[in-house]
Amino acid sequence: MRNFDVIVIGGGAAGMFAACIAAEQGAKVLLLERNDRLGKKLNITGKGRCNVTNNCSALEVQQNIPRNGKFLYSALDAFPPERMMRFLEETGCPLKTERGNRVFPVSDKASSVIGALERRLRGFKVEVRQERVREILQENSVIFGVKTENGGLYAAGRVILATGGCSYPTTGSTGDGYRLAESLGHTIVPPVGSLVPLVAEGEDCPEMQGLSLRNVGVRLLNQKGKAVYQDFGELLFTHFGLSGPMILSASAHMRKGDTYTVRIDLKPALDESKLDARLLRDLEQYQNRAMENALTDLLPRSMIPVLLRRAGVDGAMQANALTRQQRRRLIEEMKGFQVKILEKRPVAEAIVTSGGVSVKEISPKTMESKIVAGLYFAGEVIDCDAYTGGFNLQIAWATGYAAGLAAANKGETQ
Repeated sequence: MRNFDVIVIGGGAAGMFAACIAAEQGAKVLLLERNDRLGKKLNITGKGRCNVTNNCSALEVQQNIPRNGKFLYSALDAFPPERMMRFLEETGCPLKTERGNRVFPVSDKASSVIGALERRLRGFKVEVRQERVREILQENSVIFGVKTENGGLYAAGRVILATGGCSYPTTGSTGDGYRLAESLGHTIVPPVGSLVPLVAEGEDCPEMQGLSLRNVGVRLLNQKGKAVYQDFGELLFTHFGLSGPMILSASAHMRKGDTYTVRIDLKPALDESKLDARLLRDLEQYQNRAMENALTDLLPRSMIPVLLRRAGVDGAMQANALTRQQRRRLIEEMKGFQVKILEKRPVAEAIVTSGGVSVKEISPKTMESKIVAGLYFAGEVIDCDAYTGGFNLQIAWATGYAAGLAAANKGETQ
């Protein structure tokens, strides 16, 4: 049995970073990753561009974490976004800040971020092995090593569990961490998809599949008609319903058992009177056209038949025959296009997982287990998740930093 000071299970964002931090503190570190390469899920984040963090304060990150944000106060305070940005810049990965304070590598390639982390791992002589952990070894609630599926035995007094959630299982996030933590006595909050596309009722969305809308307003209404989320930006119609940045963020506000409706303002820059004036101009300009061809300056072509049908307007009707009441219905639809939501897409399609190891059983300063001495947690395996914008990766960095630092220093904070 080979000996190490710290073993990190999981070579994603949190695991790689925790290994870097522990090794930087002088610990002998082994990083175990079941995939054939590190950072497989990190490689597809931000559509391959990797939104590494958000250029904001620790408090603002916390405000974008709907589940257990208070638990992360100490970790984010100790390692806010500015520190992660400095880490990457100093490791040869220049960054840029875009809309919404989202931070990306200048290269627009996730591989630049992975490369920076791998350089640090090599620089601090972290041993990386492609093995899947079958069991974390403990005696009298004290960690002493791990056993892998191919029979490998590795000794260490501290183990960091950073296996991710159960979203995008093809990247290796198959819920291994939940099984390992539960076997050691930890409570697992049932995982569900967060930041996930939404399945809609009816055939309107499939009819418009592939249509991407920009600069629209979205409100997510609960069964009482109260807005639980609203934003302005992009969304996408799909064969099953809705997707896109705003829809993913909206999904994080949905609670199991409740029913929801997405209300889309197609023309948020125009109030109803201004939109009416604009519509009247178009109707006058194209007065001899059929209605299905008279709205092309105002709406995407694939959306026009759906909107006309909802407003009760015959697409073959000439524009100059449209009544005031029909015009009013069109305006109402443009300002409040409603889509009833049936459910979220499966957790396997979620960007992140909501649920995981209960934060009640983890020390917020060190990420050490309150149940098993020498066991630490980092990243998505913990029951914390945030909105889009780089906040989920910042959780990974901050918890990875806390766990790596504490594990290297035998659980003592610095």
